Amino acid sequence: MNLRSAPRTLAVATTALLALGGVTACSDDGTTGADPQRVDVVAAFYPLQFLAERIGGDAVKVSNLVKPGAEPHDLELNPGQVGQVAEAELVVLLKGFQPALDEAVEQNAKERAFDVSTVQPLLDAAAGGHDHDHEGGEHAHPEESGKAEEPGHEEGGAKDPHLWLDPTRLATVGDKLAERLGRADPDRAADYTARAKALRVELEKLDAEFTAGLKTCQRREIVVSHTAFGYLTGRYQLEQIGITGLSPDNEPSPQRLAQVAQEAREHKATTIFFETLVSPKVAETIAAEVGAKTAVLDPLEGLSSGGGDYLSVMRTNLATLRTALSCQ
Repeated sequence: MNLRSAPRTLAVATTALLALGGVTACSDDGTTGADPQRVDVVAAFYPLQFLAERIGGDAVKVSNLVKPGAEPHDLELNPGQVGQVAEAELVVLLKGFQPALDEAVEQNAKERAFDVSTVQPLLDAAAGGHDHDHEGGEHAHPEESGKAEEPGHEEGGAKDPHLWLDPTRLATVGDKLAERLGRADPDRAADYTARAKALRVELEKLDAEFTAGLKTCQRREIVVSHTAFGYLTGRYQLEQIGITGLSPDNEPSPQRLAQVAQEAREHKATTIFFETLVSPKVAETIAAEVGAKTAVLDPLEGLSSGGGDYLSVMRTNLATLRTALSCQ
C-alpha cells in the first residue's frame, strides 16, 4: 500500500513556502519517500522511535522529529519536518503531547496516523501525586501532584502521557503498532507480528526485573522534578512527590518548594531526582536544604548524549531507584 502520493495540505500560514520547504527537504536529504522497499515512518519522539525500529526492523525507515538531547514537549516543526509528516506512510504519535505535531497530522496525515494514546486509557494527571495513605483515590493530595503549580494544564481531566514508563503498557502499544504496520505493508505483516512478540518478551523480562528489584525497600516515595513517573510508580507500588506537575518547564513557587522539602524530610528521602533534559537547579536546591543528594531518573522522553536505548536506560533507572530507596 503506497501512500506517498497523498496530497499535502500544509497547516501553516504560508502554505506555498512550507510546501516548497517540504519538497526541498525530501529531495535533498532523502528523509522521506526515498526507498520504495521500506515503509517511511515518522516517530513523534524517542520511545515511539524505539518501538517502530524494533518492530519494523529493516522493513521500515524511521525518522524521529525530536533531536537527541532536545525536550519533546517543546517541539516546533520546521518546513522540512512538515514535509516529512505529509509524505510519511505512517506517523506514530501520542496525541496531546506535542500540539504542533497534532496540528500537522490533522492537516496532512490524518488517515496515516497511529495515535498510541488510543491503545490503552491514559492515567489522569493527578493520579501520580503523593498520597499519605498509600491508596490513591480520595485521599490523594492534588497540591502534591504538582497540580497547584500548573493551573489550566492539569485541571479539567488532563491526562499523563508517559505510558512508556510501564513496560507492559509499551508492549501492548507495540502489539497494536505491528497490526498498523501490517495494514500499511501486508506482505510483511507476519514479520511485524513476530518482532512485536519478541519485543514483548524483552519488555516482560524488564517488568519482572523491576517488580523483583523494588519489592523490598526501606522507602517507597521518590521526589522527582516533575510528575512524569505515575505509570512507573503505579506499576511498582511506589509514590512520586513532584516538584512541578506534568510540564518540566514550569517554575515551582516558594510555597511548593517548602511543601516538597517538608515531604522529603518526613519520608527521610536520601535522593532528589532530576532529569537528563531539564536543569537540575531546583532539585539541587531542595537536596541542599534537606541534606540529600541528587541523581538522574530518566523519563525517557528522549535520549541524552549518553546513548543507550530504552531497555538500558530503564535498567539504569532501576539501579538508581534501588540505591535511593535502599532496596534489598
